[in-house]
Amino acid sequence: MIPTTAFYQALLGGILFCTVLGIAGGLLTKLSPWYYALRQPSWKPPDWAFGPVWTSIFICLSFAIAYAWDAGGQTQRMNIVWAVASNGVLNAAWSAIFFTYQKPKLALFELLIFWLSIVVLIYVLGGVSRISLYLLLPYITWVTIAGILNFKIVRLNP
Repeated sequence: MIPTTAFYQALLGGILFCTVLGIAGGLLTKLSPWYYALRQPSWKPPDWAFGPVWTSIFICLSFAIAYAWDAGGQTQRMNIVWAVASNGVLNAAWSAIFFTYQKPKLALFELLIFWLSIVVLIYVLGGVSRISLYLLLPYITWVTIAGILNFKIVRLNP
């Protein structure tokens, strides 16, 4: 498959969207004394690992958007916009709830909705482009791990 102009335009749009989302998530993720005082499971990834992992996920998401956009028709593209936008809002909301508002229990509930939005994203983008489906697997894997971590933090800090 030779990428079209629509692919490159969507890739640029995906990169811009993910950059804004990454900046928002970074600003909302305050590693405060409250966070460091939380009891956390021994298997929690080191704090420095989260930036590179999210960068990789956002690169994959940008390409997934571009492949699906390029392969989709007008109705599919509208569904892509809605799936990506709602997922982005839920992504940023989790960081705000957990880190800014320091509400791990509420964040865990929100993460379930966020996780389901990734399932919808996989369904919508993956339904148009199989490459997009595969590119989104690291995203759902990482958020699943984050969900288990969030659950463990809630359990360790009643």
